[in-house]
Amino acid sequence: MKEVKACLFDLDGVLVDTAKYHYIAWKELADDLGFQFTEQDNERLKGVSRVASLNILLEIGGLSFTDAEKEKLAEKKNNRYVEYITTMDSSEILPGALDFLKECRAHGIRVALGSASKNAMMILNNTGLTPYFDAIIDGTHTSVAKPDPEVFLLGAKALETVPEQCVVFEDAEAGIEAAIRAGMVSVGIGSPETLAAANVVVPSLQQMNVARLRESFASV
Repeated sequence: MKEVKACLFDLDGVLVDTAKYHYIAWKELADDLGFQFTEQDNERLKGVSRVASLNILLEIGGLSFTDAEKEKLAEKKNNRYVEYITTMDSSEILPGALDFLKECRAHGIRVALGSASKNAMMILNNTGLTPYFDAIIDGTHTSVAKPDPEVFLLGAKALETVPEQCVVFEDAEAGIEAAIRAGMVSVGIGSPETLAAANVVVPSLQQMNVARLRESFASV
């Protein structure tokens, strides 16, 4: 019988509610550049790197800049975002996330973070989540962004687990695609319409426990 050995989690929108701060920071940058950036536009930025997000934002605004100018714009956005997340605490852990992390560890299932965020450590430390991870792979460890599977393959390697025994939890289409390309089972956190490619979709980690995890994994 197939058995799940490891769970790999995206950070933003899965474990903590930082997505709103990304949106505010990107919207402020768009305002500075003189165009409108909506929440619907922001959906395209979920799960992709900062540089890729900036390129999408500029495409929406119909603007082009040199690489050096882009670097300054990305830094400007990130500085604003960091200002917001420095005030985060455990109250911003999403419902069910901490309980599920604890349950996984109690059942001997190894846990890793697989996030594009270069600010992941600050967020994990501020919210008190750091001790619940056996491995942390973030944007400082990767060279390519999701949907490339690199972040999840590095996570599996760090956990000394093969991809076929891993389950990925993601709230973004790019993340689900990365999980599929890594050869892992995927659980979408959000709406079935957006995350149709996932093996299983739940509204939040509140609806997930180890029994359901094992059942879902065995049925794939």
